Amino acid sequence: MSGLSVTTPVHAQLTWHYESEMPRVLSLYERAKSAQWNASTDVDWSIEVPFGEPLPDDSAFAMASFEASPLARRGRPMWDTFRWELQSWMVSQFLHGEQGALVVAARLVEVVPDIDSKYYAASQAADEARHVEAFSRYLREKVPHPYPINPALSELIKDLLSDSRWDITALGMQIVVEALAMAAFRLANSTFHDRLICDITRLVARDEARHVSFGVLSLEGIYREMTSAELADREDMVLDSASLMRRRFLLEDVWERIEVDRGEGVDFAAHNELMIKYRQAIFARVVTALSNIGLLTPRVREGLERLDLIGFADRSIRVPRA
Repeated sequence: MSGLSVTTPVHAQLTWHYESEMPRVLSLYERAKSAQWNASTDVDWSIEVPFGEPLPDDSAFAMASFEASPLARRGRPMWDTFRWELQSWMVSQFLHGEQGALVVAARLVEVVPDIDSKYYAASQAADEARHVEAFSRYLREKVPHPYPINPALSELIKDLLSDSRWDITALGMQIVVEALAMAAFRLANSTFHDRLICDITRLVARDEARHVSFGVLSLEGIYREMTSAELADREDMVLDSASLMRRRFLLEDVWERIEVDRGEGVDFAAHNELMIKYRQAIFARVVTALSNIGLLTPRVREGLERLDLIGFADRSIRVPRA
C-alpha cells in the first residue's frame, strides 16, 4: 500500500507559562499516565483466530437482513464469509485511522497554546502509537488479507491534516473520527468473532474515551467567540466528515472482495435497516460530542438527519441556540 504525504504550514506555539491553566485537561493527563498498557505484554497473542470458519447464527434481526441481502442467493455460508470480511475491513480501517490520529496528536502538541494541553496531546500520541502497534500486529499475524485504507477515510485524513487551523484538525479527529472509533470498539463484543480482537478493542476503547474528552475540553466554548462565517466553516467540516464516514460504511471495498455487484451491495448497505441502525448507533457518540461543544447547531442536525445518521434515541438531545 502506498502512503499519504501532506504538506501544511502550521504555527507551532511554545509557552513559557508552566502553571496549569486547564485543570480538567491536567486531570485527564494524570489519568492517562496511570492507565497505560503494553501491547506486547498485556495482550495474549497466543489466542487463535479461526478466521473464515463457520459462525453461529446472528440475531433474528441480522438473519432477516441476510435473507434480504444480495448474499442470500449464494447460501448461508456466504453470510459467514461476509461477517469475517467485515471484521477484517473494520480492523484494517481502525489501523489506518489510528495512524491518522497519531499524526494529529503530534500536530496538536505543536499548536495547542497551553502547557496542560501539550502534556495531554503528547500522552495521546503515545496511546495512538500503541494502538497502531496492536492493530497492525493483529492484522499481520491473524488475518489473511487485510484491507488498504478506504478512499473516504483517506480523503478525510488528508483534509484534516491539510488545514492549518488547529481547531479544525482537532474537531475532525477528536470529535468525529475518535468518537466513531470509540463507539465501534464498545460494540466489538456483538460485531466481532474472536476473543483476541475483543480484548484489544476493550483496551483501546479506554484510551479513546479520554481522547474524545480531550477534544471536548479543548473545543468547548470557542464557537461562541467565532463569527458566523467562521462557524459556518466548522459546520461544513462536520457535515463533510459525516458524509465521508457514511460513505465509508457503504462497504464498497468488502463487496468488491467477495465478488458482490458493487452497486447492489452499496444499495443494500445504504437502505437495510440493520446497516442504518449500526451507523446511527456509532454516530450517536459524535452527536453527543457535538452537543457538548456547542456545535450541534440546527444546520448540523438537519444535515445529519438528511444523512440518516441520527437515530430515534438521539432526537431528544438539546440543540444549542444558534
